[in-house]
Amino acid sequence: MTRYSFLIQYQGRNYAGSQIQLDENGNEQPNPTIQGELERAICTLTGAQRTPTNPRPIKTVFSGRTDTGVNSTGQTVHVDLDKQIVASEFIKSINALLPKDISISDLQEVSDDFHAQKSAKRRHYRYVLLNREQRKAFDGDLLRVEQDLNIERMNEALSYLKGVHDFSSFKNSGSSNPYTICEIYEANCWKNDDMVVIDIIGNRFLYNMVRIIIGTLLDIERNNENPEYMEIVLNSHDRNKAGKTVSPSGLTLLEVEY
Repeated sequence: MTRYSFLIQYQGRNYAGSQIQLDENGNEQPNPTIQGELERAICTLTGAQRTPTNPRPIKTVFSGRTDTGVNSTGQTVHVDLDKQIVASEFIKSINALLPKDISISDLQEVSDDFHAQKSAKRRHYRYVLLNREQRKAFDGDLLRVEQDLNIERMNEALSYLKGVHDFSSFKNSGSSNPYTICEIYEANCWKNDDMVVIDIIGNRFLYNMVRIIIGTLLDIERNNENPEYMEIVLNSHDRNKAGKTVSPSGLTLLEVEY
């Protein structure tokens, strides 16, 4: 077997997240996912037969899970194949099979000990929102905030997230993962005309963590709270003190570093 690493880009609006969803019997649910589309395309190219007893003869491993509606320009995936492939030809062929909102931008052979999820060191997420009173025809699904946002205050609030912390306050209440310690390396924002861009880089992220952080950040602005309120929420380990989970439409996984 040879292990290969992919870089995959996608628009998430038409998919139920990146990962295949299984029912209680272990069967793939009908909602389309990025992983499901990718594995079907690889099976077609390699000739791997999908059967009722073996519906996933090819299994991919993603660097992490992205939610319904979340985009990616640099999701990393690995897969083990039983034959050698020519990267340039494979990329061209698989992109012809994948839906137009999913594409492979890079493919390379990697060592057997490379793991798309476990080997990852840093993950870079970006959230983009609009900051103006009126909507425009080409806004798409981006979140629009009418109140004028103070970038200096927002950066101060984000600064309290840097370092190693228990991020229980920013975890979706439906998540069963008990491990809530994450390290945030960078958290900052800036404004470009009427667009606000928020970048958060960390070693790992909890379910809905970035979207809840953004919701809390916007609450601090809307309620004119002291930016230090972000630290209060963080240290409380209480999801009820954090803001709501904002729309996924403006969220993109930009890059995964190894």
